[in-house]
Amino acid sequence: MDKQNSQPFRNKLSKRIICTPSPAAKDTFFYVQEAANIKPDDSDCNQPQNLDSFLFAAVVSGKGELLIGGDSFSLNKGDCFMIDCHTPYRFKSSVKDPWELLWIYFNGSTSQQYYNYFISHSKNVFTPSSFDKISYAVMEILSLNELNDPNAEALTSQHIVELLTIALTANSSKQKYDSALKQKLSSVHNYINEHFAEDISLEMLSSEFYISKFYLTREYKRIFGMTIFQHIITARINYGKKLLRFSDKSVEEIAHMCGFNDQSYFARQFKKAENLTCFAYRKKWRD
Repeated sequence: MDKQNSQPFRNKLSKRIICTPSPAAKDTFFYVQEAANIKPDDSDCNQPQNLDSFLFAAVVSGKGELLIGGDSFSLNKGDCFMIDCHTPYRFKSSVKDPWELLWIYFNGSTSQQYYNYFISHSKNVFTPSSFDKISYAVMEILSLNELNDPNAEALTSQHIVELLTIALTANSSKQKYDSALKQKLSSVHNYINEHFAEDISLEMLSSEFYISKFYLTREYKRIFGMTIFQHIITARINYGKKLLRFSDKSVEEIAHMCGFNDQSYFARQFKKAENLTCFAYRKKWRD
């Protein structure tokens, strides 16, 4: 990995590294393009536009503002944001209470997919439950690449995955949904796990748990990231895989035990999920 320090900051305590990933890193890992710890005296920093990159930033202290896609977000100590740098954006520090920032510009083969999932469940700005983990990850990325650690690219990728995981789970960490609703939807989720082989309908769940079908459908997907139908099918396929591997029952028997009345429908759903037929799956995992 080739590295080049940028021109010195006015505040000598600020730090920035710029990296050129190896071909192997581009093919295999998440990789960092730039990482920085920006102190308050350097808060007015260059913000390149239309980059093939993603920016993850964290406010260590002070205040500021993010402008992106027509939205404006006020940022305070402990807030983070993630953006696709193809989207026009601008962030600026408060004049009265200038901020200190940690950031990384990063990319990788699945970065766009991670970002798309993140933005479909959240706004660009979020507040993690454990800011210390974010600070540690970014500072480790700075240190690894500054010291030319031989394992820098692999370890950097590991830290980026941790940052992305924190971003993707921030909403649940903030307990965005009220406890009564979360408890009710958790009960629905557990009910499906226990009764997936039975005839479960949205109408039945709505009546059983005293919640409207529309509200149940919308909120269930928002919290669990899948529809009720997708959860039922996934639970049935998982049980089918277990029976294919650890029993000698026929595919027709297994289909009925999983809750499918039609063997051919089970076979279609199984192949859609595994990209293998039931017989090919059994052979692959048992031979």
